[in-house]
Amino acid sequence: MNAATSLRKRLLQPEILLIPGGGSPLELRLIEQTGFEAAYVSGYATAAARYGEPDIGLCAYAEIEDAVHAMRRVTNLPLIVDCDTGYGDVANVVRTVRGMELLGVAAIQLEDQAWPKRCGHMDNKIVESRDVAVRKIRAAVAARQNPDTLIVARTDSRGPMGIHEALDRCLLFKEAGADILFVDGPQSLEELEQIGRELPGPLLANMSETGLTPLRSASELQEMGYKIALFPSSTVRLMIKAVGDFLEDLRKTGDSRAWVDKMASLGQTNTALGLDEIRAFESKLLSGK
Repeated sequence: MNAATSLRKRLLQPEILLIPGGGSPLELRLIEQTGFEAAYVSGYATAAARYGEPDIGLCAYAEIEDAVHAMRRVTNLPLIVDCDTGYGDVANVVRTVRGMELLGVAAIQLEDQAWPKRCGHMDNKIVESRDVAVRKIRAAVAARQNPDTLIVARTDSRGPMGIHEALDRCLLFKEAGADILFVDGPQSLEELEQIGRELPGPLLANMSETGLTPLRSASELQEMGYKIALFPSSTVRLMIKAVGDFLEDLRKTGDSRAWVDKMASLGQTNTALGLDEIRAFESKLLSGK
């Protein structure tokens, strides 16, 4: 069973799907090793992890394609990939969808911001007209060559245009064939509940810590009607805080011993990076078995 079919079947189950995100192969390795059922390739986390840049439209299609290719080498999890705006209009959307399918991606997320886009929890966002946004979702649906590939339609219109515009756009995206609906940046618990109540599923909720949306657990989101609880960039934020604190202390003390218990050991690090599997493969090959 391919990844898209697997993810589509999983979404038919009653339990909410808890999905963390990342922007590097190491994060994706750790997500799979921890036992999650799927992973999210975050545009925010990719810009941060690979380039040390903010999520303001600096990564183009080829860079995301390269990032996903590197991640697919180290994980077999179904991937939902943040493909921003599709990197242009209809022709670009077609290229994006088919390119992601060639990489074995299970779900492709497209949003209705105007380029250059920015993180959904930043201010001063500009969205495309309804007509442009809808035709790009139609293009994505028509472009897929595997009918099980999921199209995630995200709207960023809540910020500049209000919750009612966001709800109306999602209904239009559903009519255009989108499989999963995603309103980014709801600004209250009441709005989260309204989305879950008024939109057809499957619905995705984005839990971006310290962002615009109040945080809720996966079980709480399930009660509101959501099918996916997404934690897209938590790992990057943890890395910035933890590594930053360590480096500040190391600069002051010149000594890392106080941090050893907070680190993975050398053995744990090698195991996380797949050294055990490589050695087992080499051993089997050399033994002739």
